[in-house]
Amino acid sequence: MTVDLTDVTWRKSSFSGGNGGNCIEVADGFPSLMPVRDSKDPDGPALVFPTDAWSAFVAGIKSGDFPADC
Repeated sequence: MTVDLTDVTWRKSSFSGGNGGNCIEVADGFPSLMPVRDSKDPDGPALVFPTDAWSAFVAGIKSGDFPADC
Protein backbone atom coordinates (compact mmCIF):
# COMPACT_ATOMS: atom_id res chain seq x y z
CA MET A 1 0.00 0.00 0.00
CA THR A 2 1.26 3.48 -0.86
CA VAL A 3 0.17 6.47 1.23
CA ASP A 4 0.66 10.02 -0.08
CA LEU A 5 2.22 12.02 2.77
CA THR A 6 3.19 15.02 0.62
CA ASP A 7 0.88 17.62 2.17
CA VAL A 8 0.27 16.26 5.67
CA THR A 9 0.80 18.27 8.82
CA TRP A 10 3.21 16.58 11.19
CA ARG A 11 3.09 17.10 14.95
CA LYS A 12 5.79 16.38 17.50
CA SER A 13 5.19 14.74 20.86
CA SER A 14 4.26 17.17 23.62
CA PHE A 15 6.91 15.37 25.70
CA SER A 16 9.72 16.45 23.37
CA GLY A 17 10.41 19.59 25.37
CA GLY A 18 11.51 21.51 22.29
CA ASN A 19 15.18 20.74 22.97
CA GLY A 20 15.84 19.01 19.66
CA GLY A 21 16.19 15.59 21.27
CA ASN A 22 15.20 12.20 19.94
CA CYS A 23 11.59 12.64 18.92
CA ILE A 24 9.07 11.29 16.53
CA GLU A 25 6.35 13.10 14.67
CA VAL A 26 2.96 11.74 13.68
CA ALA A 27 0.44 12.85 11.08
CA ASP A 28 -3.26 12.87 11.88
CA GLY A 29 -6.09 12.58 9.40
CA PHE A 30 -5.75 8.95 8.34
CA PRO A 31 -8.69 7.03 9.84
CA SER A 32 -7.03 3.59 9.86
CA LEU A 33 -3.34 4.50 9.68
CA MET A 34 -0.74 6.35 11.77
CA PRO A 35 2.18 7.80 9.78
CA VAL A 36 5.32 8.24 11.93
CA ARG A 37 8.68 9.83 11.12
CA ASP A 38 11.92 10.85 12.82
CA SER A 39 11.78 14.56 13.66
CA LYS A 40 15.54 14.86 13.05
CA ASP A 41 15.12 13.62 9.48
CA PRO A 42 11.90 15.21 8.15
CA ASP A 43 12.81 14.44 4.55
CA GLY A 44 13.61 10.82 5.35
CA PRO A 45 11.26 7.86 5.26
CA ALA A 46 8.07 7.56 7.25
CA LEU A 47 6.61 4.39 8.69
CA VAL A 48 2.87 3.79 8.49
CA PHE A 49 1.19 1.62 11.14
CA PRO A 50 -2.39 0.40 11.47
CA THR A 51 -4.05 2.55 14.16
CA ASP A 52 -4.80 -0.42 16.41
CA ALA A 53 -1.13 -1.47 16.39
CA TRP A 54 -0.03 2.11 17.10
CA SER A 55 -2.53 2.42 19.95
CA ALA A 56 -1.27 -0.84 21.48
CA PHE A 57 2.32 0.40 21.20
CA VAL A 58 1.51 3.72 22.90
CA ALA A 59 -0.45 1.92 25.65
CA GLY A 60 2.57 -0.34 26.21
CA ILE A 61 4.86 2.65 26.58
CA LYS A 62 2.50 4.34 29.03
CA SER A 63 2.20 1.20 31.14
CA GLY A 64 5.97 0.65 31.27
CA ASP A 65 6.10 -2.49 29.11
CA PHE A 66 9.33 -1.30 27.47
CA PRO A 67 12.56 -0.64 29.39
CA ALA A 68 13.54 3.02 29.51
CA ASP A 69 17.21 2.28 28.88
CA CYS A 70 16.93 0.67 25.44
